[in-house]
Amino acid sequence: FGLKYTSIIIHITMLQMLLRTFQHLCSDITDGNAEHLKREHSLIKPYQGVGTSLSSQWDFWGSTLVTSQYVRLTPDERSKQGSIWNTVPCYLKDWEMHVQFKVHGSGKKNLHGDGIAIWYTKERLHPGPVFGNQDHFVGLAIFVDTFRNDLHGMDRSFPYISAMISNGSLPYDHGKDGRSTELGGCSAEIRNKDHDTYLAIRYSKGRLTVMVDVDDKNEWKECIDVGGVRLPTGYYFGASAATGDLSDNHDIISMKMYQLMVEHTPEEDSQDWTKIEPSVSLLKSPKDNIDDPTGNFRSTPLTGWKVFLLLLCALLGIVVCAVVGAVVFQKRQERNKRFY
Repeated sequence: FGLKYTSIIIHITMLQMLLRTFQHLCSDITDGNAEHLKREHSLIKPYQGVGTSLSSQWDFWGSTLVTSQYVRLTPDERSKQGSIWNTVPCYLKDWEMHVQFKVHGSGKKNLHGDGIAIWYTKERLHPGPVFGNQDHFVGLAIFVDTFRNDLHGMDRSFPYISAMISNGSLPYDHGKDGRSTELGGCSAEIRNKDHDTYLAIRYSKGRLTVMVDVDDKNEWKECIDVGGVRLPTGYYFGASAATGDLSDNHDIISMKMYQLMVEHTPEEDSQDWTKIEPSVSLLKSPKDNIDDPTGNFRSTPLTGWKVFLLLLCALLGIVVCAVVGAVVFQKRQERNKRFY
């Protein structure tokens, strides 16, 4: 009886630990708790505070059209560029941005472009060739690229979502779809959907995570997960889009910023986060990513679900070993009784 009781206690303890781990992993992407919503960095219907006045929290440029239902960065017309930028610098150390967007148009498969970019950069409202924003930017960019330029890169399908961090020295290579500076990415069917499509960008404790919800299942799927990322405070959030010879409507429905309540060490808190230079520490160069058909870094740490599955397998292994041990022990006890 003692062995069985001990075995039950071990199983209950392991299940409690697994449940706590699972709850932690499931909370990786916030559910949009309103108390952590930072309205000064959020773009929400009916888009009050958008304009060119001194009190505006969002400013726009180019072909951008602000309506009561959406912010259209570009219409479905050729050679258009548009952007919208938060005028308030963000001083949050840990944050998560949820972007609801829509890309749609009359172009058939492979006859549309170019895409949307979400920015967290030192400067704002600087038009240029990178999805309507300047090249050699300083900060973070998330690209939703809808058109394949590199005809040799047939190992991935488009639309393709990728991330890039730059200190101003790196150019974005349109001809190679940004592969040489890509931190990671994934393919996502986001165009001409009848339902809402979402993107979540999370930066916390040196880790950048990008999740997508594009299948109308109300669940996040991991797209990018990179550690060793350093981003400063005091930069600006924005969104831009561009069309070329091919076109699409590029709409932003909302951009919601959430503050993440994360504890930092005294050393981290005493640091001047505005002086940090955007960078990422990787075990290999981003250029090595070209040889990876998945478009992701092989050396990135385990994701939350992989850790959960490993823990589940470990728990099942412990349970099996405990049951086998109990059976063997019971058999030996019976054998000993017969012997005596």
